[in-house]
Amino acid sequence: MISPQRLPASLTPLDVALAALTRDLAPVAPTELQLTDALGCIAAQMPPLKPHPPHDVAAADGWALRANDLVGASSYSPLPLATSPVWVEAGDRMPEACDCVLDSGSVDQSGPLVQVLADSIPGQGVRRAGGDIAGGTAVAEAGRRVLARELLIARAAGLQKLSVRRPRVRVVNVPGPGESVTAHLIAEGARKAGTDVTCVVAASRDTASIAKALDTGGCDLLLTVGGSGVGRSDATVTALAERGELIAHGIALQPGRTTAVGRIDKTPVIALQGAPDQAFAAWWTLALPVLDLLAGRLPRKSLRLPLHRKIASGVGIAEVVLLRREHGAWVTLAVGELSLDAIARAEAWLVVSGGAEGFAAGAPVDGYMLRE
Repeated sequence: MISPQRLPASLTPLDVALAALTRDLAPVAPTELQLTDALGCIAAQMPPLKPHPPHDVAAADGWALRANDLVGASSYSPLPLATSPVWVEAGDRMPEACDCVLDSGSVDQSGPLVQVLADSIPGQGVRRAGGDIAGGTAVAEAGRRVLARELLIARAAGLQKLSVRRPRVRVVNVPGPGESVTAHLIAEGARKAGTDVTCVVAASRDTASIAKALDTGGCDLLLTVGGSGVGRSDATVTALAERGELIAHGIALQPGRTTAVGRIDKTPVIALQGAPDQAFAAWWTLALPVLDLLAGRLPRKSLRLPLHRKIASGVGIAEVVLLRREHGAWVTLAVGELSLDAIARAEAWLVVSGGAEGFAAGAPVDGYMLRE
């Protein structure tokens, strides 16, 4: 009979566990990906772009002319031209010395002389050089997620690939009731975070099977889902200790108390619990900071709003709080105990540190957005 695992007499503070997990970690090397694959990844340093368009182009179909030559022209006082103007289509390069485009009805060709029936201003009907993309700018800010609108700029600039940092994550599902659902949720969250995700399932829930699945080759972060509790069939922590270094089992975090962290060689390992709320708490507080460091991500943006009601929290345990916006304030959906309904409705989260008793009503707090 397998003996149940036991937690240590004292839990490891969340900040201590995170510091040990991120020790000596550095951002992964940049890689170039096709534009579609780069979407959602963290941008690396990119060379400055050339101006686009590279020269003045027509923004509409019409006659290319010089505005200073048309001063005073109108249907009551037509201006005859010595030579016929050049017709341009939208996107055509503007002829030399021309700085405006008049529509077809503004030029009369019915008589022996071509006459202009309207004046203009420089730049009318013209897209200036660099008007879409200023020279010297970058497609995306290094350290920020590549967004769809930035792919538009990249395509307009003629780029085929972008330089990004894309950490490799291996998710090991330890089979058990409900763990497969949680493993899928964590894998989807990792993909949304701009990582390259590989998912595997341990052959069984025993130590040997789990240890065999803990392969860190080709990954920058290893996540296990399930088997980190204190039940008789929870063997993930034992397998981690056999394969590498167990840094801590038992984090002062609610939910997520039986989360474990460690290393195999130089690769950080986080053993998440199988229950979705427990896994999400450790994902937000431990896994995401590790991935942000590996991806070279700038600090995540938060939204500061006052609390609608106070948050009470016990000292000694960091508690995860789920938030939702209502009338310009944060409304608390859950503290420490996170239902699936609360997780689904939450817009942001925060952590009440183990050294705090909570926040007073009306106190401004920073919520980390769940929906970017």
